[in-house]
Amino acid sequence: MKKYRALFLLLAASLAGVACLRPPGQKNDANTLVVWEQEDALVAPFLDSILNEFKKQPGNENLSIQRVHYHTEDLRQQFQTASIAGSPPDIIIGPPDMAGVFAVSGFILPLDGLFDFSQYSKQALGPVTMDGKIWGVPTSVGNHLMLLYNKKLAPQAPQSTEELFKVCPGLVRGKNLSYCLAYDMNEPYWLIPWLTAFGGWPLDGNNPTLDTPAMLAAVKFYLELRYDRKLVPMECDYNCMDSLFKEEKVAFIINGDWALADYRSRMGDNLGAARIPKMSSTGRWPSPMVGGKDMMFSSKLSGAKLETAKKLAVFFTSDENQLRQARELYRIPSVSRLAAAPELQRDALLKGSIEQMQVASPMPMLTELRAIWDSGRHYLGGITQKKMTPEDGLRRMQKDCEGKIQEMMR
Repeated sequence: MKKYRALFLLLAASLAGVACLRPPGQKNDANTLVVWEQEDALVAPFLDSILNEFKKQPGNENLSIQRVHYHTEDLRQQFQTASIAGSPPDIIIGPPDMAGVFAVSGFILPLDGLFDFSQYSKQALGPVTMDGKIWGVPTSVGNHLMLLYNKKLAPQAPQSTEELFKVCPGLVRGKNLSYCLAYDMNEPYWLIPWLTAFGGWPLDGNNPTLDTPAMLAAVKFYLELRYDRKLVPMECDYNCMDSLFKEEKVAFIINGDWALADYRSRMGDNLGAARIPKMSSTGRWPSPMVGGKDMMFSSKLSGAKLETAKKLAVFFTSDENQLRQARELYRIPSVSRLAAAPELQRDALLKGSIEQMQVASPMPMLTELRAIWDSGRHYLGGITQKKMTPEDGLRRMQKDCEGKIQEMMR
């Protein structure tokens, strides 16, 4: 861990003169908790209601909570800058992949001994665990990809890729669809489920494993879907796939749990959720990465403010609020026992999301993952557009990723 600390202190220090240290009007007195987050606008009403209800709890009569919203990358940079300057927020709520940078830089507290983490699922804790320490309180488990489908076009989800191949041609012809399936083929996060279906993983410890037989099989499967079977669009980013599904031009989409509430509001009971089809050639279920959202505490927190922050985290992850979050946002509770709650199992969307989560793999809390995303994004597009062969593209992807990691280590 020490070998990364100097790196990220230098990276963060370079931002110190760029961003403002604290939004105008933001307080930081003993009776004020400052919370920074990067939630979608649809989540803001729920988050505000949790914070307002917490302020009504006994002993919090004089408590003020200031919530400040940032986009994800802005939150990452602003928090680093503010931490170096000595004026960070008290709490940040965000995805676990940003916790790695903050932990190695000493910007957030390890939370072991402060909470009873035995109640949380391994899928929730895995992404915020590094060097044997837990760096965040999981407020939900998710951010995992799954198969979503329009029941008006396809009443049931295919259980295997063989079944997908059989039903798609008839669906496209019979329903006059543009394509059968859509997902973001140029974004490496969408490659992970297929990579795992061929027995691979992008890391071996801290080392990238991008030029492997499993990766080669996964990208060749991509090419088969696009060029041979013509089941997916030739060029389609996230906005494209999202529009195709909403406009009923595709029957199936691979997307994350973050989209469930939006799709449900548009499609109602016609929206279905299921596991990504099992890879028929290997017999393995695709295993997308799973993370969620986590509450991280600034390393500056101590004394009475730390105790208040702890109470907020416990309040947020109470059974009542976890189940309410599931109902309103379709987010799986981070508390493991609640996944089997009858009201969640009765909801078809949550049930499908939970079933996918159960075969998902925790996202590693490793800084090397950022290099994998950057290199993968650059070369995956070239491979899927046939600008380079799969073999050459993966060799270059691996070399580029190793170079990025070496730069991080200097």
